Amino acid sequence: MNQRTILKPRSGFQAVNFRELWEYRELLLTLAGRDVRVRYKQTVLGVIWVVIQPLLAAGIFTFVFGKVAKMDSGGVPYFAFSYAGLMCWNLFTSTLIRANGSLVDNAHLVTKIYFPRLVLPLSAIPAALLDFSVAATLMALIMLAYGIEPHMGLLLLPVWLAILLMLATGIGLWSGALAVKYRDINLIVPVAIQLLLFASPIAYTATAVPTQFQTYYYLNPIAGLMDAIRWSVLGTAQANWWTVGYSATFGVIVLFVGAIMFRRMEREFADVI
Repeated sequence: MNQRTILKPRSGFQAVNFRELWEYRELLLTLAGRDVRVRYKQTVLGVIWVVIQPLLAAGIFTFVFGKVAKMDSGGVPYFAFSYAGLMCWNLFTSTLIRANGSLVDNAHLVTKIYFPRLVLPLSAIPAALLDFSVAATLMALIMLAYGIEPHMGLLLLPVWLAILLMLATGIGLWSGALAVKYRDINLIVPVAIQLLLFASPIAYTATAVPTQFQTYYYLNPIAGLMDAIRWSVLGTAQANWWTVGYSATFGVIVLFVGAIMFRRMEREFADVI
């Protein structure tokens, strides 16, 4: 006698079934490993591409903003300043872009077998962290070359990175779910990321923003996080804790709302994708 399993959407705080996600943790890691292998398959330089992009961008930013515009870098060499920002920025964008395209890119899995669909966007995190660890190794070498000594604030770096990942994952859950039905999202996200790059203190310090616009500027949750990250890594001026608290609160809300929306739209994925 055949048995039938009826899957019903959860609601409220039960929208995320953590026990089920834990049971499928091996699938999550397998998907993350596949993403890394596919990305660097048949490439000459392999994972070195992870550091080439921020190195080239940091060099350009150093010339344009450091040499030409002569903008302040918080008392540290401009190259180290810009590379630290780009290293974390790439963690954010890599997680967001991978999570955004995870459902459409794995349509063959979504339509054929059952597994918690949250596994797909969440599998972007281990892959992005692997890339970040490679870039962070070079960051350590850059600090050594410039004589920048680490300090106790470095212990808080994992906290700032966790908030950054919450932001990226929350947005990715929302945009990835919408992209199943509206493929325009896949075109909008890269453009929005490019605009956000220049609206965030990646190539410049937040103090470069006129005082009368500072309050509005820090509505961007990445702004306060970048201040905190550079303080932890490079020992620049300590971030305003209210901006970091705002970023953390914003990240939790975005992640929670993104997960709720994702699970509510999940029942339509197999039919629409």
